[in-house]
Amino acid sequence: MTGIFQKSTPYEVSAQKRLPGVGPLDPADWLMVDDAFGAQMAERERLLRERRGDVLAIMPEGRAAAEELLEFVLDWLARHSPGYDVAADRVRRPDGVTVQVDRDDPMGTLGHLVQEDLCLMEKQGDEHVLTAAVLCFPASWRLSDKIGRPLTTIHVPVDVYDDALARRVQRLFDGVQVERPLWRFNALHYADPALFQPETRDEPRTDDAGGAYPYLRSERQCVLRLPRTRACVFSIHTFLLAGA
Repeated sequence: MTGIFQKSTPYEVSAQKRLPGVGPLDPADWLMVDDAFGAQMAERERLLRERRGDVLAIMPEGRAAAEELLEFVLDWLARHSPGYDVAADRVRRPDGVTVQVDRDDPMGTLGHLVQEDLCLMEKQGDEHVLTAAVLCFPASWRLSDKIGRPLTTIHVPVDVYDDALARRVQRLFDGVQVERPLWRFNALHYADPALFQPETRDEPRTDDAGGAYPYLRSERQCVLRLPRTRACVFSIHTFLLAGA
């Protein structure tokens, strides 16, 4: 399909830090509305309608955190995003679309509300496990392969994700505090501009001429902790630039 492109990213992609590369985030800056909002939301709606089983998953043990996350996002939008008109049973988005709030389908409702993909990670034993997600724009991974799995196996077969990095990432998830979220970004080059990229592939690269992988895909990734269930929310805002 034709790509859905932003004009720019709100950060300098070339300034990417060494993994895990996280920094503090103002809670008021968590979710974003950018120049591709309307087009990305339309694509999210299509995927949730046509491929719901590929882009949404929730385990029984993730239900309470999913319900808390929906209420948390509704409150956040009401307080921090003036482009949204938030009521108890419906939300009017910045693109004018009204979304009915279905509390029996918290992750599905969230998928229609915001640009970000949202993954819930909950501590089980020594590791955080993926218990629920709405993931419309995967960057070369399948939700069905990762749901119910801990951090270490979620990142297999990423070469740089060795035991030392795995321990650092687990400490990051253990240490994130309520109202003190963290964020990072990545930068990947793709040959295909589609946002829905569930197929695995080799490490992203460009050829010598820079022409084989002309699309820059950058994810703004945030981690915050929900106050009641203590679940960690891993949010992903996807930017796509042409010819970058």
